[in-house]
Amino acid sequence: MQFTAQQIAQAVNGTVVGNPDITANDFAKIEEAKPGSLCFVMDAKYVHYLADTQASVILINSDIAVEHPTSATLIRVDNARQAMADLLKMVEDVINPRRHGMEQPCFVAQGTTVPQDTYLGAFAYIGKNVRIGSNVQIYPHCYIGDNVIIGDNTTLYDGVKIYYNTRIGSNCMLHAGVVVGSDGFGFEPDKEGTYHKVPQIGDVIIEDDVEIGANTTIDRAMMGHTIIHRNTKIDNLVQIAHNCAIGQSTVLCAQVGLAGSTTVGNHCILTGQVGVAGHLEITDNVIVGAQAGVASSIKKQGIYQGSPVLDIMTFRKNAAIMKQLPELRTMIMDHDRTLKKINKQ
Repeated sequence: MQFTAQQIAQAVNGTVVGNPDITANDFAKIEEAKPGSLCFVMDAKYVHYLADTQASVILINSDIAVEHPTSATLIRVDNARQAMADLLKMVEDVINPRRHGMEQPCFVAQGTTVPQDTYLGAFAYIGKNVRIGSNVQIYPHCYIGDNVIIGDNTTLYDGVKIYYNTRIGSNCMLHAGVVVGSDGFGFEPDKEGTYHKVPQIGDVIIEDDVEIGANTTIDRAMMGHTIIHRNTKIDNLVQIAHNCAIGQSTVLCAQVGLAGSTTVGNHCILTGQVGVAGHLEITDNVIVGAQAGVASSIKKQGIYQGSPVLDIMTFRKNAAIMKQLPELRTMIMDHDRTLKKINKQ
């Protein structure tokens, strides 16, 4: 696919600075661009690449000053990252269009009606009394248990497993290998210390506009609901235990693990490998840094880091002290030797 700078500018409501007829046929990071590449710059710290880049067309924020000449044609936009995302969506719709029809073999149980505009891939299994919305995409080898509800325009990629009684909203995207509604990790020891399974009879509710990355697992509630509120984005390999509640527009990055009955507020970001103990609450607008361990509730919005977590300023002060520990140890040992010499005298 090849487009001129002028065509690209029209698509993203931008202004061309340079040659409007130059063409782009590929996307690239600015530091790796070649002739024909389309790139974007949304931060002034990347402006220095413009002097030497081989890119043909660059989307750039309107408020970023360019002080040195560049061979690339610029397209000024309000938000270069969003403009690039819009273009990528247009291309994705062409190279990976929505599918239609029912491939064989697949299985649809009694009491379930598959709408005509649904795509049902080969070897998919649809259980009893499943309700499927309009324009749903169910890729090969998916399993949909009994009484599941799937909203309009939702996509389940290859091998997604949805256990019984789960509710999934509209405009959701579940990537390959996602498991929703598996049993929560509930066991009770008897007097002899033998563990016995506690039945998990609750369900999972996923609201609208949620995206869930590959091989993430979301356990059903022991009683009541495990719930993911609207517009939340979950990365690959995330574990969400029984009875958790995740707020609106929250982000869980790869390998985050939430123990049972944890509540995460709205507009939070839990970065990679954050672990959260059970029965805790994290308030709205909290960011937790990578590999942090949350052992108690976070009741104040802000940025947290460390294990156990500390507010970011305390963490940085402690980290600075940690760097000085070898020097401090040497000083203490020197003072100790000096005191011993004085005492001998």
